[in-house]
Amino acid sequence: MSLREHKHELVLDLPAAHRDVRVARNVVRHFARLEGMRNDEIDKLVLIVSELLANAVDHSGDAPAMTEQDLANNTRMHLELVIGTREWMLSVSDEGGGDPARVGRAIRSAQLPELEDERGRGLYLMRQMVDSMEVDRSADGRGLTFRILRRHAGR
Repeated sequence: MSLREHKHELVLDLPAAHRDVRVARNVVRHFARLEGMRNDEIDKLVLIVSELLANAVDHSGDAPAMTEQDLANNTRMHLELVIGTREWMLSVSDEGGGDPARVGRAIRSAQLPELEDERGRGLYLMRQMVDSMEVDRSADGRGLTFRILRRHAGR
């Protein structure tokens, strides 16, 4: 079954707060289990979801928010996940600005960022785990959208 034939899709629209990253991880894990995904594959998926959403929180608004009450504005993050028999596709959008060209160069870089660098290791590690990872300006123009595809051994 290809992703286009698959009828089950998870869509989440959440406040850009760290508490909601935890909520999303739990929902994604539960959804993947219902879809019959293997535990080792679920662990990879949840790690990537967690990293992308945590980045969305850290780069949205004036300062990272632990809960919705900490948000200075109504900053949101959006997740879409489709799970096929042997692949999954994830899209995460934020409202935190950013330069898609600069982030794209970091994704395509074959070198591990310096240990002293505060940024970039998560992108590097995620890229090693997936078949394709792209970044563009989000549809609303306020942030970035990451699209990830991973093929796996199946159920």
